[in-house]
Amino acid sequence: MNQYFSFKGQIFILGLMFGVLSTAYSQEGFGGDFKVKAAPVKKKEVKETKVKDVKFSNEDFNKIKSYEVQGLDKNEYKVPEKEEYDAEKLAKRDQDLGVVKTSSGTAKVRYRDAAYVDGDKVRVYLNYVIIQPEVLLNAEEQGFDIDLKPGLNRIDFEALNEGFAAPNTAEFKIYDDQGAVISTNQWNIAQGYKATIILEKE
Repeated sequence: MNQYFSFKGQIFILGLMFGVLSTAYSQEGFGGDFKVKAAPVKKKEVKETKVKDVKFSNEDFNKIKSYEVQGLDKNEYKVPEKEEYDAEKLAKRDQDLGVVKTSSGTAKVRYRDAAYVDGDKVRVYLNYVIIQPEVLLNAEEQGFDIDLKPGLNRIDFEALNEGFAAPNTAEFKIYDDQGAVISTNQWNIAQGYKATIILEKE
């Protein structure tokens, strides 16, 4: 029994010593400090590609078809000529001063020279009948009163001259029977032309 135990004890001691020696040897092989080093990453090479210059010939451009819009009306708009904005040409036409609706039984028409007094003269018509053959416009208001008939009452101012500074200019106001202004405007007309306003009695 003692011999068997001593034999087993000897084997255990030998095995223990072998294990210690193998551990010490393996640590010396790695140089003491054991560190894990990552494998180096391989860089991918990017190849540069050069784009060749693209050249078009005249034949290539001739093959390109222009885009045409279908189904649209033709644009016939014409830009007004410069002369249509010429004050002298604009004065050489009859001037429409509009239509004023009123329930008033009478109207007071007052007018005076619009700029400075330069000798402008007018002739006044009421429903195509001359009511003032010749009026010299001055800086102070002057005019006439009329009884309004049901319907349209037409007043024309005809330029007899243009004074010292063309054209014939004047500003006017029309009052109803309550003294309220129902129209105010001005005319700029050359000699021989008319400015017309219509009072419509409702």
